[in-house]
Amino acid sequence: MLLQAPRTSLADSAANSIRAEIAAGRWAVGSRIPIEPQLAQLLGVSRGTVREAVKTLVSRGLLEVRQGSGTYVRSGFDPSASLQKMRRASLRDQFEVRRALEVEAARLAAVRHTAKDLRNLKALLEKRGVPDPSDGGASFIERDLAFHLAIVDISGNLALAETCRFIAGYIKETIASTMDTSLPEPDTAAHTAIMEAIASRDPDRAAEAVRAFMSPMIDALAQDAELVR
Repeated sequence: MLLQAPRTSLADSAANSIRAEIAAGRWAVGSRIPIEPQLAQLLGVSRGTVREAVKTLVSRGLLEVRQGSGTYVRSGFDPSASLQKMRRASLRDQFEVRRALEVEAARLAAVRHTAKDLRNLKALLEKRGVPDPSDGGASFIERDLAFHLAIVDISGNLALAETCRFIAGYIKETIASTMDTSLPEPDTAAHTAIMEAIASRDPDRAAEAVRAFMSPMIDALAQDAELVR
């Protein structure tokens, strides 16, 4: 039987208890967990608390609710710890990881793209536009991110696409940093160079276009790090 959840932070405690069962392998990936009334009894909490706990674990990708069927274990891996560690990474670290991912995405996109993919990419680049001071550039960041994620999708590599979406918040931080700091901001020409390199179907050219795109920011951050030492 599950250990009774503590009375403090009941929803979090209930979520932790469910997560522990998954981690221990007692509820395997793909299996259905006990229904809400049973969970409430096992955890010693209300059904409302169970709903909140399940909602938390669904948002973290551990559980999946199937309408009319129940709640199933989707994954045994909780990304929250990794996200906490990534928050401590420097901006240069984030740019370097982004470069590594987007270089490979561009290489694959150059080989696998269709004419429709290129039309969509061109439309996203035209829509990207420039930052709007009225919203602090938030909408521009979303439009810029959409362009870069489209390239990842065109790569045809689902694992790569999911990885980039997993760290989308950090990609946004790198985009925002070029607006809020003295870092060089990649202009429309730099984005166009990536698109044209992909269109050329030359994977090496596409990879180099992304490196050229990222290098000014990474070099500037490296110089700042040297000055601090």
